[in-house]
Amino acid sequence: MPTDILQLPLQQFKGVGPKVFEKLNAMGLRTIEDMLFHFPLRYQDKTRLTAIGELREGMDAVVRGTIRASGIARGRRPTLIVKVDDGTSLTTLRFFHFRRAQALQLKVGEIITLFGQPRLVGGQPEFAHPEYQVGERETELEDALTPVYPTTEGMGQSTLRNLARQALTYLAQNPPDDLLQGRLKDAPSMAEAIALLHQPPAGVNTQTILEGRHPAQLRLASEELIAHQISMLSRRARTLQLQSAQAAEGGKIARAIIETLPFSLTGAQTRVCLEIVEDLKKPTPMLRLLQGDVGSGKTLVAAISAAHMVEAGHQVALMAPTELLSEQHFRGFNQWFEPLGVKVLWLTGQIKGKARREALAAVEEGEVDIVVGTHALFQDHVSFASLGLVLVDEQHRFGVNQRLSLTRRGKDDITPHQLTMTATPIPRTLSMVAYADLDCSVIDELPPGRKPITTVLIDTARRQQVIDRVGAACREGRQAYWVCALIEESDALQANAAEIAAAQLSEALTDLKVGLLHGRLSADEKAEMMAAFAANRIDILVATTVIEVGVDVPNASMMIIENAERFGLAQLHQLRGRVGRGAIESHCLLMYQSPLSQTAKQRLAVMRESQDGFVIAEKDLSIRGPGEVLGTRQTGLSSFRVARLPEHEALLETAQTVAEQLVRDDPKRAEQIESRWTRAREAFAHV
Repeated sequence: MPTDILQLPLQQFKGVGPKVFEKLNAMGLRTIEDMLFHFPLRYQDKTRLTAIGELREGMDAVVRGTIRASGIARGRRPTLIVKVDDGTSLTTLRFFHFRRAQALQLKVGEIITLFGQPRLVGGQPEFAHPEYQVGERETELEDALTPVYPTTEGMGQSTLRNLARQALTYLAQNPPDDLLQGRLKDAPSMAEAIALLHQPPAGVNTQTILEGRHPAQLRLASEELIAHQISMLSRRARTLQLQSAQAAEGGKIARAIIETLPFSLTGAQTRVCLEIVEDLKKPTPMLRLLQGDVGSGKTLVAAISAAHMVEAGHQVALMAPTELLSEQHFRGFNQWFEPLGVKVLWLTGQIKGKARREALAAVEEGEVDIVVGTHALFQDHVSFASLGLVLVDEQHRFGVNQRLSLTRRGKDDITPHQLTMTATPIPRTLSMVAYADLDCSVIDELPPGRKPITTVLIDTARRQQVIDRVGAACREGRQAYWVCALIEESDALQANAAEIAAAQLSEALTDLKVGLLHGRLSADEKAEMMAAFAANRIDILVATTVIEVGVDVPNASMMIIENAERFGLAQLHQLRGRVGRGAIESHCLLMYQSPLSQTAKQRLAVMRESQDGFVIAEKDLSIRGPGEVLGTRQTGLSSFRVARLPEHEALLETAQTVAEQLVRDDPKRAEQIESRWTRAREAFAHV
């Protein structure tokens, strides 16, 4: 691809002075290539006339007719009202903001051509502030659909359209090389695809473009997904060139832990442990994602993995997203490892002064075998003697850079193995894209004896019935979570605040103990509250989503979630998983505020019908898209220019195969493809 031309700055275009270029630069548009990859959001159809009698509400329409009436309606706000007739019917134009010259121009008898989206008022079409031209000379219609681009304040559509036209001229003169060499059958060239998306010809089915199904989009999306796969494979290849610590063959510590358990490992846990241990024995770093539904036993698998590395004389770091969860991990690991003479340290931002200096020194000198903590683990001043394994819990809470930084903490030259875990099942589509550089293990079996959680949807108007039901359950010796979206009441969000809910429950259930847990409490206060709840000194724990991950209280058998319609499916599933941890029949009550949107109804119905996290994840993807499901800024999915998920799922298999072939057989070409799309993604990241 003659990138020397397409990499020229936009400043050489007509109409791009310093001020315009500054705005373009803020949008990530610096070069001709950037502009070519800045695709429209939607299109306006100015290619044909529509008869007034055929107008439908909300449709794009060009109308030509004669002005039959024009005048200013006096009132609180003067309004210019114009009646237009084309022989099929009448339409009304309303201008709430107008100049005197405009009123004089729009006079009876003039021919007017206008464009806009009508709305129906009393069954008659009306246009508010349409685009228009006045005059006997017939306005020429467009020969292509009019693009509407993503923009920013002070950057008009006319400017962007003009720049796109100029960029397409350069593209026609310097078409990109076909780097895929016919690997995509019956596909248009890249230049043809780019040009079509900027200027779709009249008559093209715009719906196919808006839905991502047009051949031009499929051509570009395929190459973009191939480039992404190449990037992930390259990252993995670079990692596998590094040296890692190797696990011990014996596995004595791991067996000792397993022997102390009051239960047997599930078949899935055993299978996954074997997969991980095989990786840990290799001289190259493990890059593995461990997926498991809520309560499937991922933490135990992580502990067994850690045991193999500790036995080989290396350290292990376990990173959790919250202090509450990190403390729970510390207590669990300490319970398993301390009797075996393995030193476990809890390192958080709350440890200060002398205690912190001593803790850091112990880690650096190798006196500590396992370090459990939060983001404090990847701060610059934390150094390990010999870090052999990094465990990352709830991986979607951390950015890629955060995870990678922890792999560079050892004083020696070894690169630690990395096992990232999630209780938020990831749809296969997203896994193939966001985690293509990782091997994947799945715990697809729950421990025996777990009873299904009964999930009920209930209108918030029946709040008192819910309170009575919770009170009755607690008087029978059970405990309950009551989850709210906010800490304090907010006018912006019509959600009941945790503090108000706690006060209401305390007033209504005077014989029961109500606790309150939220993110504004100190680490000690959170720990004290959770300890009290775990010890059954608190009957009802009112909390925000701080309890979403990792908090296990087997006696808790009821989960009430207020304003459930405001939560994502994955979050609701995580919260629901806080109950059902024991042999007690458990219930989850999803309280909602009427009326519900169609999307909200869909989501809540999924929660009622399924308890399979993987099924829920797939539904969540189809309803909300990948950005919301995974967190796009952490995965890179937000940087896709053309590719969409799950719409382009069918392209992934081919993309994966082609990427592997190119990396193996033609690494130079693979690098060119990656480079082409990396530039586009970097530009988009600024938008």
